[in-house]
Amino acid sequence: MSAILSADDLNDFISPGVACIKPVETLPAAPSEPSNPYEVTTEDKVTATEAKLQAAQISLTDCLACSGCVTSAEAVLVSLQSHQEVLTVLDSEDSCSVGSLNGSLQHVGAGEDATVPNKRKRIFVASVSPQTRASLAAAMGRSTNEIGHMIDRLLLESISSNGKRGFDYVLDTAPFLSVCLHLAAQELADSLANRSEKTPKLPILTSECPGFVCYLEKTHPAVLPHLSRLKSPQALLGTLLKSLLPRYIGDDIDVYHVAVMPCFDKKLEASRAELTDATWKDVDQDITPTRDVDCVITTRELLQLADFRDVDFSTLSPKALPNKMLPPIPALQTFLLGARNLKDEQSLGLQVGTSGGYLVSIMQELQSKHTGSKIIEKKGRNSDVMEFILLSADGETEILKMARFYGFRNIQNLVRKLKPAKLRMLPGGAARKVVGKTARAPTARAGTSSSVGSEYCYAEVMACPGGCTNGGGQLKFDDSFIVDSVAQATANAAVVLRSEAKAWLGRVDEAYFSADEDAIETGRKDLIVRNRESRIANIDQLLEDWVADTRVPLDKLVYTTYRAVESNVGKVDGEMSTLQAAELAQKVGGGW
Repeated sequence: MSAILSADDLNDFISPGVACIKPVETLPAAPSEPSNPYEVTTEDKVTATEAKLQAAQISLTDCLACSGCVTSAEAVLVSLQSHQEVLTVLDSEDSCSVGSLNGSLQHVGAGEDATVPNKRKRIFVASVSPQTRASLAAAMGRSTNEIGHMIDRLLLESISSNGKRGFDYVLDTAPFLSVCLHLAAQELADSLANRSEKTPKLPILTSECPGFVCYLEKTHPAVLPHLSRLKSPQALLGTLLKSLLPRYIGDDIDVYHVAVMPCFDKKLEASRAELTDATWKDVDQDITPTRDVDCVITTRELLQLADFRDVDFSTLSPKALPNKMLPPIPALQTFLLGARNLKDEQSLGLQVGTSGGYLVSIMQELQSKHTGSKIIEKKGRNSDVMEFILLSADGETEILKMARFYGFRNIQNLVRKLKPAKLRMLPGGAARKVVGKTARAPTARAGTSSSVGSEYCYAEVMACPGGCTNGGGQLKFDDSFIVDSVAQATANAAVVLRSEAKAWLGRVDEAYFSADEDAIETGRKDLIVRNRESRIANIDQLLEDWVADTRVPLDKLVYTTYRAVESNVGKVDGEMSTLQAAELAQKVGGGW
């Protein structure tokens, strides 16, 4: 057993997630033999039978937080968020659409008056991640732009056939990622200039990956002060929709927000008590808080949702819907005219990464404040570790240093350096601080972190090797949905790479990075950024309008908190039944 995995570190991890990264393979059935229920067996026969069973082999690499083992309460939280849950909620509503007249709801096809007295109406909004589009684009051999149109048709039209309810709006999370990137750069600048309890400790670690957040909360709470306090694009968009949309459509409506994500752990993120309206809105304590994101489904579950509605996703038209509407929020509509484009970062010639490009975007924004500076890139011990150094105009003086760590094997090396030294009792003496074998403390440089054990001021951390395009909810290389031509091309590439999984991930990454080129070629002006200054000004205007409309401080809208999760091992009183877990899930999540 690895030194990192010990009985003291375990919590009530009792089952794998909805779809584990490495599911247990089904063993071939034993040869059929005549069975006799009254046959008397012996211990020797039982022992011989058990000896034939193959023990499950799960390595540390397999045991990822993304789709990895979860607690009993978390298992309930994940199971309550699925494509079936989405369809159940949709079917519970009257068939209606959003009218443009005064922003009110107009019911169609359900009789003259299909409303129920005193029943609050629901507006259904779906947000789709760029990684989901990339996975489907790679599988079908189409562009991400075309896949986006197909998803729009699925959620806005196809699933609402036969008088059933569909979604009212479908949004892309990429523009809201630009907000997070800008705020992340400001957060780092504040921490470098003024270190206080209100800013994270250096080095700042991205909090975009819920698997990594859960890992720290359960096993390394001492590292939590290093986590960025920004919400993820999923959570940020959820807060924006819940806080603004009712103001422009009507106070008598509820917003039901569904996020389509590449990762199962995004379901756990949506269930956090810190991501409900209780954190940003003055609500009565007796009222159950409502989640900012009501339900999260994965890329594969999106296809399953289509199957349940008897819709063949591959046959949907890849052309844009002529009548697609944006939510009637003036600040949001203005903002979407100048959304982020990865082309801005790609122009640097750096590896942006497949998880949003936090590091490169922050590095680029800080570079703009140092005239003549340049960025150099260094490969780490493997392909999932990259270092980026910002050098001054003389090309020698190091201004700051950042790194990217994908996959838990690399994450643990970073976390070890950030853990504080333990107090141990030495024989014959008082408690002393004993420092284990750690990396040599780097020499201090101007503007860099002085944290013991780390020379970086910022680290982009993701649980999955390869980043978010390799999330547990994405399509895999052997999925039946992949068209034959793509499957053959992947198999050919696998001969060179010696891995079908790597060959497939390469195709998904290629589709992910080609999204902006598709937007430029098709004239999608809403996805093209004219320059960095206009993009930042556009983001600042959105945040200013958001605060003005809601009268809620910006800190409550865009930041969140974390908490240590104590282990219940050996505590009889701490054991939780399935019923208790379900009750806890309802109290924490709300909105079910």
